[in-house]
Amino acid sequence: MKSEPTRIDHLRSGTVARSSGWLAAGLIALAALVAYHNSFSGAFVLDDSSSIAGNPSIRHLWPLGGPLSPPHGRGLTVDGRPILNLSLAVNYALGGARVWGYHALNLIIHIVAGLVLFGVVRRTLERIRAAGDPMLLALAVALLWTLHPLQTESVTYVIQRAESLMGLFYLLTLYCFIRLSEPESLLVPLRGTSADGRKGRWAWLSIACCLLGMATKEVMVSAPVIVFLYDTTFVSGGFRDAWRRHWRLYAGLASTWLLLAYVVASAGNRGGTSGIGIGVGAWAYWLTQFPAVVKYVGLALWPNPLVFDYGTEWIPRAGDALPYAAAVIALVAGSGYALLRPGREVPMGARALGFAGAWFLAILAPTSLVPGNRQTMAEHRMYLALAAVIAVGVVVIYRLAGRRSLALFAALAVVFGVLTLRRNADYRSQLVLYQDTADKCPGNAFAQCNLGTELFSKGRTYEAIDRYETALRLRPDYPVAEDNLGNALARLGHFDEAAGHYLAAIRLDPAFANAHSNLGVALYQLGRVADATAQFRTALRLDPDDAEAHNNLGTALVRMGRVDEAISCYREAVRLSPDYASAHCNLGNALLRKGAIEEATRHYEEALRLQPDFPEARRMLDQVRAGLGGNARP
Repeated sequence: MKSEPTRIDHLRSGTVARSSGWLAAGLIALAALVAYHNSFSGAFVLDDSSSIAGNPSIRHLWPLGGPLSPPHGRGLTVDGRPILNLSLAVNYALGGARVWGYHALNLIIHIVAGLVLFGVVRRTLERIRAAGDPMLLALAVALLWTLHPLQTESVTYVIQRAESLMGLFYLLTLYCFIRLSEPESLLVPLRGTSADGRKGRWAWLSIACCLLGMATKEVMVSAPVIVFLYDTTFVSGGFRDAWRRHWRLYAGLASTWLLLAYVVASAGNRGGTSGIGIGVGAWAYWLTQFPAVVKYVGLALWPNPLVFDYGTEWIPRAGDALPYAAAVIALVAGSGYALLRPGREVPMGARALGFAGAWFLAILAPTSLVPGNRQTMAEHRMYLALAAVIAVGVVVIYRLAGRRSLALFAALAVVFGVLTLRRNADYRSQLVLYQDTADKCPGNAFAQCNLGTELFSKGRTYEAIDRYETALRLRPDYPVAEDNLGNALARLGHFDEAAGHYLAAIRLDPAFANAHSNLGVALYQLGRVADATAQFRTALRLDPDDAEAHNNLGTALVRMGRVDEAISCYREAVRLSPDYASAHCNLGNALLRKGAIEEATRHYEEALRLQPDFPEARRMLDQVRAGLGGNARP
């Protein structure tokens, strides 16, 4: 007779499994490093700068109350996401605003998430005794998920760490539940700790990870539900048994919703970018999500073309959304049927498919149901949802082709890695990224406007004007494009025309602080110093943390002979932005007028350290050192 496996047999097999697991983990990490090694030199793009360089809350790691209180009301990605903000503060403490460190931590987060996914899939396949080697199939799923080019936006675009870090906590929440629900014979023995004690530790870890995820991004809201559905599908076999066995855990997981409610309430509508009442009709937004969900699945299967920003495109008629709505509703109905029917009436394979469908839908639900006014779809939203598509694909292909499919998975991993390398290259500069986006979506006013901004920064002013005018043709009510067009005209010396565009931007958005500040600059150049001062003060009332507006107000006050007030403005500018070379130089000039030669010298030196080719700072420092002192002329 064949004897039952003993605990020693389990331990021996566990040792072999751990050795194989370490090899698989090493392969996943190495492959990710190869695929993303060229991301380290990628630039900060879009709101990376405002959330990092322009975010004073991350400049000091201690006390933690600072980084755990991200700026509110400015529409930043960090708003209402304290753990995300804390992770940026860690980066800043280690390397300031040097971009490679942020990319390195993003990749580490992504690799660890891939390893946790590997553990989740392997232990799930072992539990349901799926056909094939669970280790190899889990490796295929995790490797393809980690290398898939659709993930580049969540990894290479620094501030979308919000998605990958939340995804890591989401996976850890589920993984810890899987570990606590394992049979006692499979638990790793710990000296002096009972099986109940070990399970208790896994339960507390699951709740802790869920809590951290809730403070990272709102998509985490579905994690307690997904854990419960996993329990009913793969562990307990039904809702009643799942609740009876693990109700304490679910009470703990559900309690993390209180933190989520608090951070969501504190963020309001995220600076007017998401939520009800932001000027976007809920019905119109929901209609756009049906083709978006179908598009996500298409990109998972065929990741081309990848677009950094899809803009805001609305479905004009409900009938146009019907084919997509039918596909999404069929997925909802099929997943619901497989999960809600008693386990004995539905085969395990169908229940597993139902869970995969629920995973996919639950993760996309928050961004699909809560209206946003910037993008109707975004590739980073697929970061976790992609795992369901890949897992189903791997298992189905393996059942059809057997071990021959392993060669296909290896080839796909290589192809995905190459595509990821190529996509990372688009992030090497904002100019390249926005040119790529505008080429792929020429009707995207946002992309045209941002491409104009990059051309403007390179001194290609006339090309920038052409892009701004294109953006305004596509979207006449676009205040940012009006403001940027004003900047381009101001550079050419057309301050009257520039002021007209700034006023147009303010009419479209009276709370547009930057447009008020820029209008102030134009008025200053036209000799209307008092009017300029009023505009700078309005800008600072709307955005007190705008270092440039403080600097501009200081310059206007100097012109009016109010040097003491100007010094206060310049000091505030350099406090808010210590790397602001012009503000240091202007502060030096103002201090020199008051006879504070030594302090003025320090600020000239700091301006030159920050910007070695700063002619005015060099001239003034040379004059001061030559002994002119208070006779030096700013």
